[in-house]
Amino acid sequence: MSQIKSKNTKPEMLVRRFLHANGFRYKLHDKTLPGKPDIVLPKYKTVIFIHGCFWHGHKDCKYFVVPKTRTEWWLNKINGNVANDKKAITSLKKEGWKIIILWTCELKTFNNLKTLKKLAEKLKTRGLKNPAIVFNGIKGKGFGKYGYGYGYGYTEDVKEKGWWRRIWTS
Repeated sequence: MSQIKSKNTKPEMLVRRFLHANGFRYKLHDKTLPGKPDIVLPKYKTVIFIHGCFWHGHKDCKYFVVPKTRTEWWLNKINGNVANDKKAITSLKKEGWKIIILWTCELKTFNNLKTLKKLAEKLKTRGLKNPAIVFNGIKGKGFGKYGYGYGYGYTEDVKEKGWWRRIWTS
């Protein structure tokens, strides 16, 4: 298990690129906060946890399957993670932080556009005025020849530093 990454995972990097492209500035893995959140947005007093469906026991998710070997050990491990998550969330709420939890299944290629758009809307209501939501270099299903950009809902193309990016202004 020492080979399992806890930082800079693909889903985390996807969210970080999206937030940065949209002008949100954040801190990473703040050790001073309970639960050491993946992304901290101090300006909005918001933390984002990006949970792996297996490691954090995502209920009713096809990616959370209890292994058939050492079942009791795995259940103790996963239930311990869930208990730690609840403890961290209650501590953060007492301190006045808003919590957003994103699951890796929500960030799979067929879901990420919807999930990231919801995330931007949540953050927009917490203080940012009328942002243009930029999807820059996010890979996914049906996103052009090389897998970048989006095919629907664009109003403008901007060429910057040799890369094309499309601006979503809805």
